[in-house]
Amino acid sequence: MKTFKRKLVGQLCERLAEPRRFIQIISGPRQTGKTTAVLQALEECGLQSRFASADDPSLNSVEWIRNEWEQARLEQKRAEQDFILVIDEIQKIPQWSGMVKLLWDEDSRRKNPLKIILTGSSTLLLQKGLKESLAGRFELLYCPHWNFAECKEAFGYTLEDFLYFGGYPGAAILRKNEERWARYIGNSIVEPSISQDILFMEEIRKPALMKALFTLGASYSAQEISYTKILGQLQDAGNTVTIAHYLELLAKANIICGLQKFSENKLKVKQSSPRFMVFDTSLMTYSCGASRKSFLENATARGHLTESATGAYLLSRSREEGFDVYWWRDRDKEVDFVLQKGKDIVAIEVKSGRAKHIGGYLDFKKKYPKARGFVIGASNCSLEDFLLGKLELF
Repeated sequence: MKTFKRKLVGQLCERLAEPRRFIQIISGPRQTGKTTAVLQALEECGLQSRFASADDPSLNSVEWIRNEWEQARLEQKRAEQDFILVIDEIQKIPQWSGMVKLLWDEDSRRKNPLKIILTGSSTLLLQKGLKESLAGRFELLYCPHWNFAECKEAFGYTLEDFLYFGGYPGAAILRKNEERWARYIGNSIVEPSISQDILFMEEIRKPALMKALFTLGASYSAQEISYTKILGQLQDAGNTVTIAHYLELLAKANIICGLQKFSENKLKVKQSSPRFMVFDTSLMTYSCGASRKSFLENATARGHLTESATGAYLLSRSREEGFDVYWWRDRDKEVDFVLQKGKDIVAIEVKSGRAKHIGGYLDFKKKYPKARGFVIGASNCSLEDFLLGKLELF
């Protein structure tokens, strides 16, 4: 079987072929193949390297980073050619960024051509380190959840497979056993993302509330819930400030986010109730606990799942293409997604299997006549073609 290579592999190869300029940071959700992509790029480029993983819980000192870096310097001198040091899951070492800055700057002064790749699953932990010490010294490559085109090519997914099982490559082999698949998503994705990434980074006073908010938000993906209703459904929820903060942390962990309403008044955007959106549909189907058959045969559930797949795909593209994702409503009229990139606006309505009309979409187009618009699921724009990336957004 031919080994599947994501676009990230080619991007990394291009950067490694350049003279030493920046530290390459590979960031993205857990279990999306960051380490695999790095190893494939090193093999494809034919460069010598040293690979070190900070995943060992016994490693808790920045001196470990120094030791690995010194070993790489020695190996680079012996090789007398381009040499790469890869440190996997760097964010697990406390105060890692200060040591990396010190060693990188030493190499820069000495004109030592050692190149560096750092990977990390936690956006929270990486962002703190990057802001503290490494400004101007790094480039960031994002490793998103796998999209439908990738899952179709690599695993033979149908559209319905992708809607239900989502884009975690490690779970693909388990899709014939739904119970085993669900345990994998819970134990390998959800629990570590919350317990190891968020709770390790932030002082969370109510961990149970954080987990309950994830379950509620993922179950209600593609739906708006007011903060008042959220507080009513969660025990010991505190206040809306706490909920908004926890939801922001869940978004930085690449799990769920709250899309805000589109408005030209930025204050109204910040004050609006969130529309929950998962970053991958597997998080929604896992949280709901319904079987593939019952989920996809229920028109309402399938409708929300279809909208969630669209939203997750847009969130992934927004990272790379630099646009913001909102939704819009005016009284009883709404639009599923509104994209904004500079002055350009795109309205997207999803025909998703549950009874819907496009009156909101038409009203939005009247209010913003320069906005581009798409109806996903219409005869000229199928959901499958959209998720395969056949539509230019801007």
